[in-house]
Amino acid sequence: LPPAEAQAIVRALRVTELRDTGGKGWLQQHEYMEKLNMNAILSASKCQEQLLIELLVTYAKIPVLIGELISVEIWKHKIFPVLCQLEDFKPRNTFPIYMVLYHEASIINLLETVFFHKEICESAEDSLLDLIDYCHRKLTLLAARSANGEMAALREIPSEDLARTSSMQKQAEMMDFEISLKALAVLRFITDQVESLPLSALTRMLNTHNLPCLLVQLVEHCPWSYWDAGKLKKFENGTWHVVPPEDQLKVTKLDGQVWLALLNLLLSPECQCKYHFDGFNKSQLLKLRAFLTDVIIDQLPVLVEMQRFLSHLAVTEPAPPKKDLVLEQVPVIWDHILKKNMGKWEAIAKHQVKHVFSPTEEELKHQAHRWAQTYNLDVMEALVPDKPSCRVCGAEAAKRCSRCQNEWYCTRACQVQHWQKHKAACNLMA
Repeated sequence: LPPAEAQAIVRALRVTELRDTGGKGWLQQHEYMEKLNMNAILSASKCQEQLLIELLVTYAKIPVLIGELISVEIWKHKIFPVLCQLEDFKPRNTFPIYMVLYHEASIINLLETVFFHKEICESAEDSLLDLIDYCHRKLTLLAARSANGEMAALREIPSEDLARTSSMQKQAEMMDFEISLKALAVLRFITDQVESLPLSALTRMLNTHNLPCLLVQLVEHCPWSYWDAGKLKKFENGTWHVVPPEDQLKVTKLDGQVWLALLNLLLSPECQCKYHFDGFNKSQLLKLRAFLTDVIIDQLPVLVEMQRFLSHLAVTEPAPPKKDLVLEQVPVIWDHILKKNMGKWEAIAKHQVKHVFSPTEEELKHQAHRWAQTYNLDVMEALVPDKPSCRVCGAEAAKRCSRCQNEWYCTRACQVQHWQKHKAACNLMA
């Protein structure tokens, strides 16, 4: 983005009302955030993201992003299920709903990219507590689904089912998995700043939510890998892939995020003074010793300090934290949105069915044209380093649909075979 356009977009960011989710004003905000998201990824890949960081800090937009993130999360939990059960909810096209579901992923991805910087974490101010609560909710759900064996049902949905309303809820759950992994990265970046975090944030992470024990559950169950027919599959870069035998012990980026977050929360003096190493917490943390193998430590040498700490913890009884009288701050965004809309979920859902998710053919074409402009193909290709693959057989593709420019094929035969499924989307986007 040109600097002037980036500045105008950042200044225009605002939190939308829950009732307006999916509407024209909301769609404008989504376009802004998606442009910033793509710009942040491209800038970070070239180490040129400082301009965006300065704009977000100068105009105090991190609390706005966090507020919008929690707003769409509440929409997914409170309104979306009601929407799907309404008798008059029979959309001809589910893409407008998908954009709302995707909005949360877009924002958390933007936050993951920028929260690497200390000044972004500091500019979150009081809303940092809301973001910590958000990350805790996502990781708790991830750990619970993994422990209960529910992850298998979320790994794949046949592509032909994605446009059906009946599978939209399942698709939202699949998206929640990827969002949870982004939340893990954001949380790790927050723990990198424990020395400068406000006391209320440390209390929230260590005592209110007991994040060290939650992270132990993630190490134990590892939701981003599983065995299938004798083959190890891991989730990396947005897809599941089979891991070759020689790479099965290799630490992934997600594994590293968990270990580094644990290292920050357990070994920093600020956290050790506040965390209560009681019998339960101690027993949970000592489970980590079984996972700290020589292979892991060779790849993450900083974990030697973790190994020493756990060995010391096993034979000592750390002093309990001091019980000082502290006035604790509490997060407000989640509670504010819930109280403001309590008892109105069905009314909001009915309003959105009538005015938002039942667009005319002309409105749909107009919005599809705007989406095509937002998701500029040159930018999208720059974001994806892999060569395009055929939409039908998965082979490397060199041909693209000449009308909409969105689908790739290896041969004309594959394009003809896919035409009946692609026709409706092509007519909208062309």
